[in-house]
Amino acid sequence: MLCGLLLVSEVSRWRCVAEGVVAYLGTLRDGRGGARGGLLGMSSVEKSKVGPVSLRPIFQERVWGVERLPEWYPQPAVGKPIGEAWLTAETCVVDSREFEGSSLAEMAKRFPEEFGGGADGFPLLIKTLFPREKLSVQVHPNDAEARVLGEARGKTECWYVLSAEEGASVAVGFREEISLDEVRVAIEDGALEDKLRYVPVRAGDLVYVDAGTVHAIGPGMVVLETQEYSDITYRLYDYGRDRPLHVDTGLAVSRVKTEAGLIAPVEMDGFARLVASDYFVVDRFSLSGTSALGMSGQMQMLFGTEDGLSVASDGGVVKLEAGRIVLLPAEGVEYEVRGEGEVIRIAQPERRLA
Repeated sequence: MLCGLLLVSEVSRWRCVAEGVVAYLGTLRDGRGGARGGLLGMSSVEKSKVGPVSLRPIFQERVWGVERLPEWYPQPAVGKPIGEAWLTAETCVVDSREFEGSSLAEMAKRFPEEFGGGADGFPLLIKTLFPREKLSVQVHPNDAEARVLGEARGKTECWYVLSAEEGASVAVGFREEISLDEVRVAIEDGALEDKLRYVPVRAGDLVYVDAGTVHAIGPGMVVLETQEYSDITYRLYDYGRDRPLHVDTGLAVSRVKTEAGLIAPVEMDGFARLVASDYFVVDRFSLSGTSALGMSGQMQMLFGTEDGLSVASDGGVVKLEAGRIVLLPAEGVEYEVRGEGEVIRIAQPERRLA
């Protein structure tokens, strides 16, 4: 501590020494004294300035939705089918700690590095989907195509199947070689469903869907969807429902060959890696106790399937309620997740942080 110049008085000098001793003793009391500090032994430099935040979901009506949601969520009003819960919408509100009442957009603007945002806003939209009927056959543009349209980004996504009835399936791409002209004819003839490649799914499966893939989600499942933060959807076919189609624009961004499909999990040290793409990494933790998360320099989002889960750091413990997201900012802070049950972690890849 610099107390003055060379001609400082004796009184000032001894006052500075006393202040330094008091400050040092304070670090020992409150756990900021190097290796003696906190739950995970972090120094004051490593302490979080934002910390974990819990987000309140936003529910969306959809014609294909359900009238009874999973028990994690409040039940909808009678006659209002809910198809989606948006878990990281920019309008989602923080409902924990000192940032309670702030929107995710406000948090990303205030802490752009910690929330992986920047000029284009929050990068990833996570949803839970509850299809009672088939979703439309649709397609999304890639980043370059979206920018031509004046949008910040395209839409590559993945689906983690939380539950599935027997016979549940999704459609990704086409079952045999086909041209875009033939796809247009199939749409006009009402035969597009017959051209799609259907993949049976069960709980625990991960389906990757790159931009440009023609796809659809079937009924009888609950899906955790991770996607680039974009709402650009082009419907190619909608089973006669009274909603607009976007055949010309949709076919302009469609590809007849795709990398989409089921991804086999890869066992890592303490968790399973479900998918790693340029936009997101998705991992699964099967908890029975405590597990260190790692990835302290990357933004992480945790989704739990059971109540009683929690996230712990040097700053304390935050509940991870079932069906909701707890967001861990990229602050170099180490976290542990505790409890019994399954936790899905979505992280932003390090190469996407710039």
